[in-house]
Amino acid sequence: MKTETAELDEQEWMVVKGLITQSLAAIKNYRAQEGKTLEKVFRERITDIRNLLIAIEPFEAGRVEKIKAKLEENLQNISEKFDYDKNRLEQELIFYIEKLDVNEEKVRLNAHLDYFLQIMETENSPGKKLGFITQEIGREINTLGSKSNHSEMQKIVVLMKDNLEQIKEQVLNIL
Repeated sequence: MKTETAELDEQEWMVVKGLITQSLAAIKNYRAQEGKTLEKVFRERITDIRNLLIAIEPFEAGRVEKIKAKLEENLQNISEKFDYDKNRLEQELIFYIEKLDVNEEKVRLNAHLDYFLQIMETENSPGKKLGFITQEIGREINTLGSKSNHSEMQKIVVLMKDNLEQIKEQVLNIL
């Protein structure tokens, strides 16, 4: 049994080397184009989430006032039947209404959106960091939704979650 190994001469090796170089350049070019496309998608989705966050504002004040009015009405009905410590109840109501405030979530969400863009612009391999940031963005959006107690606000939160899911899917492409 005899095995033969063919070796390339200098000219053949130069052709192969040229093809490898062309292939690597094409891959690098494709990755750069894909990166620009992903950057555009990320910026659009982040902008959409910010705009949706702004769209929540008109519902905030009316929502708290509506809840206050409903609580006062219910308290009026209860006060006719039961005697209770009005000061204690007032403290509890203030505590409850403060828990409905979403300003803290809005501020943190905006900060996370800014950080996402900053990492995208400054890091060479931002995939994992962007994944972690999207988790934080998701937490703030979920908290916003759970505190909203308003159907229109919850619809907006669903749209935010949809945009975030699109970001998460694309972040997986850069890990």
